[in-house]
Amino acid sequence: MLSKNKVIFLGAPGAGKGTFSAMLLEQVKLAHISTGDILRAEVASGSELGKQAAIIMQRGELLPDEIVAAMVKSRLAQDDCREGFILDGFPRTTPQAELLKQALQELDNELDGVIFFKVEDELLLKRLSGRISCKACGEIYNRYFQKPAVDMICDKCGGELFQRPDDSIETARERLKVFYEQTEPLIDYYRQQGLLLTITEVEKNKAFAALLELLQ
Repeated sequence: MLSKNKVIFLGAPGAGKGTFSAMLLEQVKLAHISTGDILRAEVASGSELGKQAAIIMQRGELLPDEIVAAMVKSRLAQDDCREGFILDGFPRTTPQAELLKQALQELDNELDGVIFFKVEDELLLKRLSGRISCKACGEIYNRYFQKPAVDMICDKCGGELFQRPDDSIETARERLKVFYEQTEPLIDYYRQQGLLLTITEVEKNKAFAALLELLQ
């Protein structure tokens, strides 16, 4: 059972990790750690890790796990993580989880829990493939859950709505496929360590109240 405030959010794309994080961070002082944010910060700072990452990305290659783990370790060592943190987007694979465990040990730290957001594929696909955006102001809608008042017209500015290529149903299915192949094994990995807490879509409201109490 979750006990303190150093946690991983684990779940497929569209499972609601970002939304849940934002809700919690309004109530609890935690560092929200996203690998995308870390990568951009390292590259912008011109750090040694950032320089290595920039060279690799310029070649169109994926970053080695060791570099990503080193960036995460550097971020976890910062002062704002002392109050606790939410790791969102890392680890994605079992080898990355092992690297994270090693990094935390070197920082004399450890995880308190891993929260798995379990959502049915049909709902995930609708969330991922239903997304449409305004060309003018960037406002985001969803064809299934957050429709504009007038079809394909932005409520906010009257601009034209469109769907990005990476929000197509084909891309959504591929993203779920990658999740099941690479990330799903982490569910058993953390369950065996007694760290896993599973939240379903039906339980989300109750779970938020429970997590808020545990994290405070």
